[in-house]
Amino acid sequence: MAMKMDLKGIIEQMETGEQDAALTALQSYNREMNHCFTFSKEDEQYRELLGELVLGFLNRELQPSCQLACLETVRILTRDKDCLDPFLSRSAMSTLARYAGIAVFSTATPAHNQPGEGQVEGEGGEGDEAAEASSEGMEEASPSSENADQEVIAEALKSICNILLHNQTGQVIAADLQLIKGVAERLKQCHDPIWNHEVRFFDLRLTFLLTALRVDVRAQLAQELHGISLLGNQLDATLDLSWPDTLETARAGLEDVPPEQLPPLSRQQIELAMEILKILFNITFDTTKRKVDEEEAAGYRHLGAILRHCLLSHADGDERTEEFHSHAVHLLGNLPLPCLDVLLMPKVQQGSIEYMGVNMDAVNMLLEYMEKRLDGGHKLKETLLPSLNLLTESARIHRETRKFLRSKVLPPLRDVKNKPEVGNSLRNKLVRIMTHIDTDVKDCAAEFLFVLCKESVSRFIKYTGYGNAAGLLAARGLLRGGRDSGIYSEDEDSETEEYREAKAHINPITGAVQEEQPDPMEGMTEEQKEIEAMKLVQMFDRLSRTNLIQPMQLGMDGKMREIAPEDLHKLTHNPLFPPEPHQEPVNSDSEDEA
Repeated sequence: MAMKMDLKGIIEQMETGEQDAALTALQSYNREMNHCFTFSKEDEQYRELLGELVLGFLNRELQPSCQLACLETVRILTRDKDCLDPFLSRSAMSTLARYAGIAVFSTATPAHNQPGEGQVEGEGGEGDEAAEASSEGMEEASPSSENADQEVIAEALKSICNILLHNQTGQVIAADLQLIKGVAERLKQCHDPIWNHEVRFFDLRLTFLLTALRVDVRAQLAQELHGISLLGNQLDATLDLSWPDTLETARAGLEDVPPEQLPPLSRQQIELAMEILKILFNITFDTTKRKVDEEEAAGYRHLGAILRHCLLSHADGDERTEEFHSHAVHLLGNLPLPCLDVLLMPKVQQGSIEYMGVNMDAVNMLLEYMEKRLDGGHKLKETLLPSLNLLTESARIHRETRKFLRSKVLPPLRDVKNKPEVGNSLRNKLVRIMTHIDTDVKDCAAEFLFVLCKESVSRFIKYTGYGNAAGLLAARGLLRGGRDSGIYSEDEDSETEEYREAKAHINPITGAVQEEQPDPMEGMTEEQKEIEAMKLVQMFDRLSRTNLIQPMQLGMDGKMREIAPEDLHKLTHNPLFPPEPHQEPVNSDSEDEA
């Protein structure tokens, strides 16, 4: 009730129309509500009335302090998604865009439709995040003058962010008003020191929200407004990069300092860079699904070089560094696969990790990042798969990357006494998740190891065991052996002395040496063996008829097929299938028994 009386008093002061009275009332309200993010239902009508009065003031000539107080009030009021009606009109949004310096004055835009409520929760203006996206533009915008009050601009940007985050009608109006073009005009000034951190951050946050919530704006930024180039330049400026050579980056003024000795990026640099990376992610997520021309490929390579720099940079604190690297890895996964060669382009320098004459710093960083996510074990689908997929595709198309990763993940096999999933090596950890409950996780881990084995079935079984490998092999029709269709060099798999000595005693199903077990049928007559076989078939038959199990058998195409219940009876008379010719030539590590 007290709050209602306070709102009534503020509204009365606003209704007088006097700036000084309104300023005093709004400043008092803003101080009291600055940290309030939940609102009572009973005060809704008063808050809506206050919003209408404040917008009326903003359409008048106001002194700067009153402008700021009004926009601070709007920012607070737009936190309440149930009281946005005063702000959901073209005129209201245009007023806020004008104060934000992003209004676009061009031909009339089509009237917006009437969609339902917004579907993303939180407050964008205060730092919460919506689905990942981004946007930029460039047309007849009204960039703020050099003398503009940047506090006013920032408050207006925060208010628009709140509206977009909470309401779909606001999103439609923002798209119709072409706010993305106004923001893009200011983003072009990325090298201009006039704009403070807050304005730059909320320009990016607004761009992020627009493209996260509007597919049309996302496409507009990517294509019409050349978003890759625009945001790449923004990231370049934010990280203060220099380019000592083509597609080779360094920190400006610190060109001779090795990456591991560079000072950490500042908190503000990291904040801006992560917003840019999220925006870029959203406007590039489909690039791996389509062909790109030479000009586009050059742009993606340029971006890839910057992302390589991001991977080798760090923030002030491990948690922040992990988050920064996570955004860079997600975006790298969106780049066209042929453009990933940029990761290997820098020259080998003192302190670099070199393999086959190639600089492997970035690949090694990705591998370490992937192993950390694997060790964390939390939400593997979201945290592990981006880096694991990226490494898999890089290894598939770049021979040096594959051979380097294989040397780290699948070194010559020496431990043949333990099962492949037992132990703390990276191979052991990856084999363990090949039986993960999440199909995407286990398929991705199996695919990575399969590519490192050059898609050779026998080599894959050697390192993982047939039991762990069966899922991928069944899906590809390779249960009978052979090699998949990948194109790889013909280097041989080296065998260690330990493996050669134990090879005859390795159980291909488990992938480890197994002591000889006593024969359970020893001492049985042929008749007794047949009786036991009949019992087993009858049990399978009974279980299959009650749908508890579905018996399967290996077909000629290398894939599993169902065995009908009536076929089980026939198996009692012909329990063994005639052997079929093996499809894979014998080599130094084939496991034909599998």
